[in-house]
Amino acid sequence: MAQSSPLAAARRNSELGLVVMAAGITGVAYVLAALGKNSTMPATIIPFLIALLGLLVAAHIAVRIMASGADATLLPLAVLLNGIGYVMIARLNDERAAKQTTWTFIAIVAFVITLALVQRPADLARYKWTFLFIGVGSLLLPLVPGIGSSVGGARIWISIGPVNIQPGEFAKIALALFFAAYLADNRELIAAGTGRLGRLHIPQMRYLLPITGAWAFAIAVMVAEKDLGSALLFFTLFTVMMWVATERALFLLIGIALFAGAAVVAYNLFEVVRTRVQVMIDPWSQYQGKGYQPAQAMFAFANGGTGGTGLGMGSPNKIPAASTDYIFAAVGEEMGLIGATAVLIAFLLLIGAGMRVAIRAERTFEKLLATGLTTIIGMQAFIITAGVLRVIPLTGITLPFMSYGGSSLLANYVLLALLIRLSDSVARRTGDVPDSLTFSERMEARALRKQAAREARALSQGGAR
Repeated sequence: MAQSSPLAAARRNSELGLVVMAAGITGVAYVLAALGKNSTMPATIIPFLIALLGLLVAAHIAVRIMASGADATLLPLAVLLNGIGYVMIARLNDERAAKQTTWTFIAIVAFVITLALVQRPADLARYKWTFLFIGVGSLLLPLVPGIGSSVGGARIWISIGPVNIQPGEFAKIALALFFAAYLADNRELIAAGTGRLGRLHIPQMRYLLPITGAWAFAIAVMVAEKDLGSALLFFTLFTVMMWVATERALFLLIGIALFAGAAVVAYNLFEVVRTRVQVMIDPWSQYQGKGYQPAQAMFAFANGGTGGTGLGMGSPNKIPAASTDYIFAAVGEEMGLIGATAVLIAFLLLIGAGMRVAIRAERTFEKLLATGLTTIIGMQAFIITAGVLRVIPLTGITLPFMSYGGSSLLANYVLLALLIRLSDSVARRTGDVPDSLTFSERMEARALRKQAAREARALSQGGAR
């Protein structure tokens, strides 16, 4: 536990107030949704509020004890998004709401465990090849016969008994850790461009090949699984991290050019890509088929208008995937433009907090990891909200913290814990709060003191003889 610090105490007190506010907003929204849907107060409102507040306060206490210098807005913003998403899921499907409750509990437990296990973020860099193996293995699992399964045409799930898991959610974090660690070790060699291709100066392949090979393999696997949303996410993650690591705009331009070329190739080779582009442009001509869901989403936004129909008083259940891919449309209908904008602002604030951690970080690994983790959250939110609004073709990924899905919620809370740990580490390194030994370091120091005492006693006894 860190030494007492007025700044750390102020941050944690602010966080507690914001967490309680987020819990209050969630509780009020839950009651309004029940009243709008059933015209009665939910019978479980008191146990629900107690359980909700208990979970959130437990997460706050974990941050207060183990990461007292962390940013005060990361946790409250995440739990606010989680709460709004849960209310919409409960309003749409009671069975899914019960499962989401269980997964929320598991996710917060994983959040606390991650904070406890990761005491010094720099230690993670030593396991970069392990993270590569975990990331690639996770991506390949859905292709294994017998456990892999397809949903909506994408083979991205594995089934273990009654539990369905989307391992790609965890692969994102593992590969972000690998990219950050590898680039931290080799960024100067890659940026230097000591190799030559004709008259062009390029990075030597022995430094560039491991990371580009891992990235290309991950993209190929996701394309094979028809997980085009995650493929776009990984493409953006790699491009952004290369750009930040090398500080050369050339890598950003190359990434944009490669994306443009890949988009043209994918449109000409894959029927699913052409269909999604056509549906984005004109869902009305395919209203009885592929265009039904995007058209219903447009109707939902139009029905919501500026202020929304009111929680529980809209018809978001007319969208088949309202609790997963189209939860943003459900929010837009019942909370209107104001509610949808508030959700987008919450994501922007979360992204801003993550990027603030990256900007303030002095160590390259921490800077790159904070950038990568924030990019994952930001790009996921952009891809799905822009897809629902028909700004880009829709691809089936989850809206972080909001969409129904245990794998996504669990992975996002682990990601949040890593960001909070990075924020705390930056605060200690910049002197915002006093640094102190971690629990494991204190135990190691205690063991060394005991060993030194034993050796001193042995020497004194030997001298006496």
